[in-house]
Amino acid sequence: MGNKGIDWSSLWKKEDWWSVWMAAVLIILAVGKVIAKMPRIAKWTGDPLAALAPGTIGLVIMVGLVLLVITVIVIAVMKENVKGYIAGFPLIYILCFLAMWLAPQKSLNAWGLEHVLWALIFGLIVSNIFGVPKWLKAAAKTELFIKIGLVLLGAEILFHTIMKAGALGMTQAVIVVLGVWYFCFWLGRKMGLSDSFGSILATGVSVCGVSAAIAAGGAIKGDSKEVSYTISLVLLCAMPMLVGMPVLARMMGLSEGVAGAWLGGTIDTTGAVVAAGAIYGKIALEAAAIVKMSQNVLIGAVAFLLAIWFTFKVERKTREEKPSAAEIWYRFPKFIVGFVLASAIFSLILVPSMGEPEVKKILSVTSAFRGWLFALAFVAIGIETRFVDLVKVGGGKPAVVFLVAQVFNIFLTLGLAYLLFGGMLFESPFKG
Repeated sequence: MGNKGIDWSSLWKKEDWWSVWMAAVLIILAVGKVIAKMPRIAKWTGDPLAALAPGTIGLVIMVGLVLLVITVIVIAVMKENVKGYIAGFPLIYILCFLAMWLAPQKSLNAWGLEHVLWALIFGLIVSNIFGVPKWLKAAAKTELFIKIGLVLLGAEILFHTIMKAGALGMTQAVIVVLGVWYFCFWLGRKMGLSDSFGSILATGVSVCGVSAAIAAGGAIKGDSKEVSYTISLVLLCAMPMLVGMPVLARMMGLSEGVAGAWLGGTIDTTGAVVAAGAIYGKIALEAAAIVKMSQNVLIGAVAFLLAIWFTFKVERKTREEKPSAAEIWYRFPKFIVGFVLASAIFSLILVPSMGEPEVKKILSVTSAFRGWLFALAFVAIGIETRFVDLVKVGGGKPAVVFLVAQVFNIFLTLGLAYLLFGGMLFESPFKG
């Protein structure tokens, strides 16, 4: 592969690159104030209509049309089922909107039941009760939605925010990722899982769940079914952890800083981390978000290392020719490049030139788009997931590996949170 030179056509032929270009379009629309207002659904109690301010439905339709246009361009270029996608997208988007609408209900919101959970539930109901027609399957583009959202997530990870936790947050992130990844991979081998499946599971449980699993799958050219399975496990585990871990933290009498660092290092979806932190308190929310962002930063590094390992070690065993260094670039997930570039542009160019308050206005738009894209992805994951099929995969062994690794993660991260943020060795950056 390395002798063929650079394949420039991948810039317009590969979904990874298209996710970068479409995220860039959304960022440009936000920076240029072409789109300066996004739908906001307020908290409500008995009357659902009270959540919708005047003009909200119009904004919801606008967001749906924008997302349909940018994604259908990719579908068309990739020569996939455009008609099916256009037919199925409105239903997925309506389910996404219903999830966004239901989540702010006061009682549900108090429990931290976020919109992505409802999006997943709605998708699971469709697939497990009603069944999924072909035209709807064509619109369930989980990876495309998440890849575009991931690039937008990079814009939200500002360097100076990460530095607030300093070396402590990154120290915890690195130790957790290395320790939990190796333990999960080792256990997967012991249980007879392939290196590719073990790597995807290990990356999902150790780094940041859905995003990391997709990045790992791209880096090792893994089976899309293994990625989808891992994503389903991540989301199904996130709910009980979101509700149960803040309760456990209170029972143990953890300070908000320690509790937040624990939640941020163990719960595998960013949205669930924020919700769990919010349940515990304002400082816990800040600590959880920053620690989780520190782990998110490692997505690119883990994907890069996996690409090197599979290129020169794992897959080399099955072929005679010596792999070239260029092959690392070919298998590296290109949306991770967009993720890093977005973070660098916002941190090093936009914040210094425009000021943080103005950048926050821009991020309010891009983060809202990311939220809608992730919700679309979770509806799609539910549509693609059948509980019967989950049980069949590997005779349940992958689920056992994931759950045991998650328990190991919980204990390891609790100890690190105590040491690093409990004031035992260093002064905690999270006080209050």
